[in-house]
Amino acid sequence: MIDKSNKIQQEQKAVLIGLVNKDQSEAAVKEYLNELAFLAETAGAVAVKSFYQKLPRPDSKTFVGKGKLEEIKDYVWEKEIQLAIFDDELTGSQISNIQKELEIKVIDRSDLILDIFASRARTAQAKVQVELAQYQYILPRLRGMWSHLERQGGGIGSRGPGETEIETDRRIVKDKISLLRKRLGEIDKQSFTQRKDRGEFIRVALVGYTNVGKSTLMNLLSKSEVFAENKLFATLDTTTRKVVFENTPFLLSDTVGFIRKLPHHLVESFKSTLDEVREADILLHVVDTSHPQYEDQIGVVNKTLQDLKAFEKPILTIFNKMDLYEKQTFDEWLEDDVKQEILQDLKQRWQNITGGNCVFVSALERKNIDNLRQTILNKVREMYQIRYPYKSEYFF
Repeated sequence: MIDKSNKIQQEQKAVLIGLVNKDQSEAAVKEYLNELAFLAETAGAVAVKSFYQKLPRPDSKTFVGKGKLEEIKDYVWEKEIQLAIFDDELTGSQISNIQKELEIKVIDRSDLILDIFASRARTAQAKVQVELAQYQYILPRLRGMWSHLERQGGGIGSRGPGETEIETDRRIVKDKISLLRKRLGEIDKQSFTQRKDRGEFIRVALVGYTNVGKSTLMNLLSKSEVFAENKLFATLDTTTRKVVFENTPFLLSDTVGFIRKLPHHLVESFKSTLDEVREADILLHVVDTSHPQYEDQIGVVNKTLQDLKAFEKPILTIFNKMDLYEKQTFDEWLEDDVKQEILQDLKQRWQNITGGNCVFVSALERKNIDNLRQTILNKVREMYQIRYPYKSEYFF
């Protein structure tokens, strides 16, 4: 059993720690720590202060080095901090060493994301996927972060001759991983059958960085109520709805949001959920245009789509939250024609980059949604002509 005491408690005060090196500039680390603060908030913790250290590579014992750890320790004790969150993955021994020094709970970005996924998993599939990812994350860190496993094997004689406690724990985890993989395989078969039974409809999937407004757009386009809130990973389970624009039906799916440094085990475990992306005919890549690093986020999503071998599909990029973008970009005194010129430059630039496959909207204020619907409809009809040419009633 996973040590449940390791879960993040509501309103726990936390410090965030990052590392500046040849792969991560100071500006990038500051942005990563801002995102880490949002992740902490989503999990229920309160990020009080951020620290970062400049090192060519992580210190093998303390990640940030002895001097920086002393500085963090002084602050932790002074402000009565209960949690330290590192932006990069820690080894078991690093977790153990840092916890001994700080005398508080220590987790890394992967552990934090897993905690969020665990709290938001609703369906049997999502729960199994998250549990599998948790065990895969913990296995190589047993010695450093594992207090003790419940003896599920039971009783005297369950331990082999000469087998140490840590080896027993490792064997139990491996058995649990094997069992969860088997269970997930069975659920995947059921999901595949369900997808196959949907009939000959064009499939459209919403993809994008987490918290860009995919679920809000899903509600607008499908006129249904899909859970949406201003937190990371509001959606874990894929939601699929049948949508009809004019006389043309298609299937629209909302998928789990992507994020930078997404734990490898989580990607592996959620492959079946991401099949909606792989099997889609058209992808709607939703972008939060108001985010300062929205171009970096586009890069993260494109890289993930490449990893999923889905990047060659027809993609319509939807630049969402244009209302917020305008509020952040334009001062009150700016003349209307200047505003329009700036907006036109932005739109022309992305029209060129995407080959004309982009639309600018505000889902919250329902701006330009009719144009978005028409653009999607045109693409769906084109795809019907390619995939199902005998369904001519859907072309016009």
